[in-house]
Amino acid sequence: MRRFLPLLLLLTLTLTGGQALAERPSVPTPAPPSINAPSYILVDYHSGHVLSDREPDMQREPASLVKLMTAYVVFNELRDGHLDLDEEVTISERAWRMGGSRMFVEVGKQVEVEDLLRGMIIQSGNDASVALAEHIAGNEETFAQLMNQEAERLGMTDTNFVNATGWPDPEQQTSARDIATLAKAMIRDFPEFYQYYSQREFSYAGITQRNRNRLLWRDDSVDGLKTGHTSGAGYNLVSSAQRDDMRLISVVMGTDSANARMEQSQALFGYGFRFFGTYQLYGENEALAEPKLWKGASDTLRVGLQEPLYVTVPRREYDNLEATMNLRSTIVAPIGAGEELGSVEVRIGDAVVAEVPLVALEDGEEAGFFGGLVDSIMLRFQ
Repeated sequence: MRRFLPLLLLLTLTLTGGQALAERPSVPTPAPPSINAPSYILVDYHSGHVLSDREPDMQREPASLVKLMTAYVVFNELRDGHLDLDEEVTISERAWRMGGSRMFVEVGKQVEVEDLLRGMIIQSGNDASVALAEHIAGNEETFAQLMNQEAERLGMTDTNFVNATGWPDPEQQTSARDIATLAKAMIRDFPEFYQYYSQREFSYAGITQRNRNRLLWRDDSVDGLKTGHTSGAGYNLVSSAQRDDMRLISVVMGTDSANARMEQSQALFGYGFRFFGTYQLYGENEALAEPKLWKGASDTLRVGLQEPLYVTVPRREYDNLEATMNLRSTIVAPIGAGEELGSVEVRIGDAVVAEVPLVALEDGEEAGFFGGLVDSIMLRFQ
């Protein structure tokens, strides 16, 4: 990803009353690799552009991918000051008795939150997950309600959580797209905690366990996130990799082996980084134009984007990017900061790559009586 300065020179102004766009042709892209998984998605972190997918909205059993949301809720509690990393958690008999992957905590013992986090993230400990859920919400069922609230807020429309571990339950479902959404939120919202996912091993109670994400050993650009497996779910893997400033997120669900989920994920990363590039075209709150503000206390109004604009395109198409700014033909005060006034459209030939709202970057206050009167008269002749 790099700053795309030349695009500013191509930016043109089109006065519009808001015409509808015609059907958008697609940009030709290289063929993706053949992925042997019933559901997967490869998406760029910054632009949100989907590079390749198959049945990304198919509801499937998440297995231990559930622990991503468990961690996300815990990180929320830490950020909001409701929990401390060195806070001690008393291990219940229910947490101690959990089967499957464990960090081997002992019933009645007090364990620091940070150790439980490492045990859950690195060792995929079901006992650690339940202990954290009970400590925060009193019981796992109430904690699952917090998980579902966060899922709804993030727009995970195909997801329902029942427990904090991924223990099989017919009502517990998610999709590759939803897991990619959660992974993006994890990286974006908690960079200070995301580093746990890159740690290759963790020792507790004299037992050292290795991170189950074997891509951490095979590909130095991979720095997270989580594996999952049950007999019903198959082998799942959500992973993220960064090369230079480009970050991709891969979710592969339902492969038939741990080796297959690793190889399929690596093939997706190879495809994405080899053939695509992500570029920041414009920055947050960057003024792209200063049109006339009618009846305004100021003559002009700064307009631009509320968020940075990133696009992901085939590398060979980079030089063909062009942008057009479609702006409301007449802008009359008062205007509030953030009010939508048009759009910025990025194209490659006839294909629309991105279209984002163009907004007021400041308040456009009304002029006094006489200033407004003059503009009212002039507007009659517009």
